[in-house]
Amino acid sequence: MTNENAPVRFDTKIAVLLRDDLAVWQRLNVTAFLVSGVGPEIPEIIGEPYADADGVPYLPMFRQPVLVFEGTKETLTAAHGRALARSLPRSVFTSDLFATGNDRDNRAAVRAVPTGQLDVVGLAVYGPRNAVDKVVKGARMHP
Repeated sequence: MTNENAPVRFDTKIAVLLRDDLAVWQRLNVTAFLVSGVGPEIPEIIGEPYADADGVPYLPMFRQPVLVFEGTKETLTAAHGRALARSLPRSVFTSDLFATGNDRDNRAAVRAVPTGQLDVVGLAVYGPRNAVDKVVKGARMHP
């Protein structure tokens, strides 16, 4: 017998890791961009649409929490390498993207830099909880 009121536990995790030297507006912007890449690639993590008591519809959102972490430049570099080594679905935001103004230029800015030389300021990753925990190892929860 299942309890419909029992908390839902997920065996997966969505994590965003931000560099700790970003301005507040940059942290918010980077987070929004990073998570926008996760849902389209992994549609099963998107929940059902919302509606209020008056029947006004709202877009569906992730079915599980997004945990936001912060770390140093070195922490981000290590996490990026661990996400790649584990072949986890990921999105990346590099410092170069602060100087671009559109999607085409964003992709070109990332494409222009070899993997090992990317100046990663934000990383989103999705996967089994233990694998994501290993990726963000050394980071701390964002305050």
